[in-house]
Amino acid sequence: MQKFISLKSIPTYLPIVNIDTDMIIPKQFLKTIKRTGLGKNLFFELRYDEKGKEISDFILNKKPFCNSNILITGKNFGCGSSREHAPWALLDFGITCIISSSYADIFYNNCFKNGILPIVLNEDKIKEISEYSNRKEEISVNLADQKIIYGNNEISFEIDPFKKKCLLEGLDDIALSLEKSDKIKSFENKVKNQRPWIFND
Repeated sequence: MQKFISLKSIPTYLPIVNIDTDMIIPKQFLKTIKRTGLGKNLFFELRYDEKGKEISDFILNKKPFCNSNILITGKNFGCGSSREHAPWALLDFGITCIISSSYADIFYNNCFKNGILPIVLNEDKIKEISEYSNRKEEISVNLADQKIIYGNNEISFEIDPFKKKCLLEGLDDIALSLEKSDKIKSFENKVKNQRPWIFND
């Protein structure tokens, strides 16, 4: 997993509440088990018409927002089914930070497992930061300091210390298990010595 230290980008503002995982990545694209290639189908029904042509006035089809790494969105983002393809699609598109007032719990946790930083801010601050999207101006996100910097302003955000560590060090579930490989091996050797019949063919 890629480490997340800091980020600077023009944010994309998508002020829709209750965006569910089916809206993020529709069910017909869930056949793959690969984490790549899903970005082109992100928000498929919002980005394309019935003939598969890009809808020109949808924000993620416009420059500079098609290259944005930060998504500002409405409350309860990522609700619905618990598909991990949703953060995969966002990440493959290039979104590595989401700012919202609230998230669905499973989606929120899946973000951290895939290298995406989901930030929770109150509605007033979101409205304030969204102006930088309207003006097509960059904002900065610093995870180490837990700050968003926009213009001459900055705001702190809260994050669980363990989740912060995982993002800063690029640790997903597999990497966390591998960190304990010496202890796992020691335990297996101990069991093998105490109960060798378990390992007999």
